[in-house]
Amino acid sequence: MQKKYQGQPTITLNNGVAIPSLGFGVWQMENLTQCEEAVINAIKLGYRMIDTASIYLNEVAVGKAIQNCGVHRDELFITSKLWVQDHGYENAKGAFQRTLERLQLDYLDMYLIHWPFGDFLGAWKALEELYNEGKIKAIGVCNFTVEKLEVLKANADILPVINQIELHPIFQQKELQIYHRENNIITQPWSPLGNGNKSLLENESLKKIASKYDKTVAQIILRWHLQEGFCVIPKSVTLSRIEENFNVFNFELTEEEMNVVRSLDTGKRLFFDPKDPEWEQKMLNSRADI
Repeated sequence: MQKKYQGQPTITLNNGVAIPSLGFGVWQMENLTQCEEAVINAIKLGYRMIDTASIYLNEVAVGKAIQNCGVHRDELFITSKLWVQDHGYENAKGAFQRTLERLQLDYLDMYLIHWPFGDFLGAWKALEELYNEGKIKAIGVCNFTVEKLEVLKANADILPVINQIELHPIFQQKELQIYHRENNIITQPWSPLGNGNKSLLENESLKKIASKYDKTVAQIILRWHLQEGFCVIPKSVTLSRIEENFNVFNFELTEEEMNVVRSLDTGKRLFFDPKDPEWEQKMLNSRADI
């Protein structure tokens, strides 16, 4: 039976599972009380997809929010991610179980490999098994390049449903977008607002569009993501901003306005490059006690 999400727009993944097109992210929410409160507020405002990860160290807070939000588990779409130190077949199995325990859940809607480093092929085999056992409804990846997706494709029995990547108007990854479409992989931007980039949020062209619709620039950007067919996960701990980010379903940008946003692409990342060998080594040497 397909889940219902209060009439929200959904995207159908390549395995037939529906995912809300807009969800709530909890990256950098290190204050667990604040994180729990933010997730509860988001769910009360209508969000049904919550995106966390073991490395965020807030799965326990998200789990408490799920228990205390007043919405039945079956009406929520919960995602978490496998950290680099837990790559490999056996490690991934154990890490997944620990994630379930912290979230107080008996299954995940989606589980993602967080970075394409180390033995991600062994980890993927574990995810495929967990998926076939019904413990995960959909499996995917994060920060995979075309090259790493090709490696995975050549060795996998199940293709990823999603690749969660840095994507915002300043850095649009158009080549990767094309690859995703050709392989029926949904693009899921993280940091969709460019981490609050000042020049982006104060862009005069975007301000003009925002004024036309009586919206904020952030809402224009989120609407652009949705109309591009992306599955987007903005984050905030501020109640008014959480509400603002969700209020993007009652207007539609013209193709000309979409092109204005597309024209802002600089091709330059604001964050970490998965092709950077120094970043790869840093990740492989990072904390392992999660």
